[in-house]
Amino acid sequence: MAPFDIIAGLGKFLGYMVFLAIGLGFGAVLEMSGFGDSRKLAAQFYFKDMTVLKVMFTAIIVAMVLIFGFSALGFLDFSRLYVNPTYLVPGIIGGIIMGLGFIIGGFCPGTSIVALATFKIDGFFFVGGVVSGVFLFGESVSLFEGFHNSTYMGRLILPEIFGVSTGVMVVLVVLMALMMFYGAEIAERFFGLKMKWKEISNQPTDRKKVLASGVLVFIALAVLFAGQPTPIDKWNSIKAVEIEKLETRDVFIHPGELAEVMNDPMYYTRLLDMRSETDYNLFHLENAQRTTIENIADHQYIKTLAAVPGNTVVVVMSNNEAAAIDAYKQLRGQGIVNLYILEGGINNWLTHYPLGPEIADKHQGEISGDHLAYIFQRAVGANVQAANPGKTHEDQEHKIEFQRKIKMQKKGVLAGGCG
Repeated sequence: MAPFDIIAGLGKFLGYMVFLAIGLGFGAVLEMSGFGDSRKLAAQFYFKDMTVLKVMFTAIIVAMVLIFGFSALGFLDFSRLYVNPTYLVPGIIGGIIMGLGFIIGGFCPGTSIVALATFKIDGFFFVGGVVSGVFLFGESVSLFEGFHNSTYMGRLILPEIFGVSTGVMVVLVVLMALMMFYGAEIAERFFGLKMKWKEISNQPTDRKKVLASGVLVFIALAVLFAGQPTPIDKWNSIKAVEIEKLETRDVFIHPGELAEVMNDPMYYTRLLDMRSETDYNLFHLENAQRTTIENIADHQYIKTLAAVPGNTVVVVMSNNEAAAIDAYKQLRGQGIVNLYILEGGINNWLTHYPLGPEIADKHQGEISGDHLAYIFQRAVGANVQAANPGKTHEDQEHKIEFQRKIKMQKKGVLAGGCG
């Protein structure tokens, strides 16, 4: 499933050659669109030549409908695409500064490189200014670092801001872009060609543009009606590769290993307890958070899990294993890495770190299903030694033999972008 890690698949040399070819192609398109000419770029701010707006927004909406179209078909995992984190106020201030620089200099950083590549004198000066600005920023950012990192909002996208589905937002953005294109055409005739209002036709005249617009709207509507894949859909798309880890029990960690990791400063743990509120209140591991399948299907909840530090181990647990396995599939399908299941669940944990008989006694006979195998005299939550035995069980007589399973992986988000 895309996105593909080109470096891992082709090696560094061929991977970098692919990146070089993409960069050269992108630069060539910018040059052919006239983006190496500062006069053409600056003209958009005077509504005389709106080529920049039309080309860039065409690229944006085509990329958008293809990304979410392939996501709807299960060919691409959008969660693995890099989205620049939002720092709201610094982003607004930075945008204003860059916009003023764009108006004065006639370039943005990317187009200035295009001008430099074609030996334009103003391109040389602009790139020199960019390099100098980057140096000065790097040397002075410590003076305003608090502001620079303020109003952090993480990986923020439009459907989250407006509270609508991805498909609805795709349609709205396409329609907005088409209206902007229409307005840009009229602005060019009025401000650029100095035509009078009565001479300007309100009817689109270019059939190719009308046809292309219709195709984009059709694909956007198809994305809307197809919808985006559910967590189970995402799991099914990677099931062929991931199911072996469940069958060989490579992702089931022994209670002894979890107890060790919970107290290892090299790791940060997120413990997700999938049990009922009643069972959770009777007993749970220290710092374990009770959650539900509904939470796991929620994008905002997954967003918090995806934002944890790279040394985080996420462990799901239930009374036995059934509910934890279901949770594992949905979490793994949504790209959560370093994800494990507590082997045998809480029942197995209490076998290795038992509670006293004054708190709980084990059921006589077998317990079917994912149910608690203990009868509790009182609820203790995490206020007992067994909730985190690693804090006190330091001597060798309490050491438990187990096979280590935890192997840390890097997060599979692929970065990219344009300056």
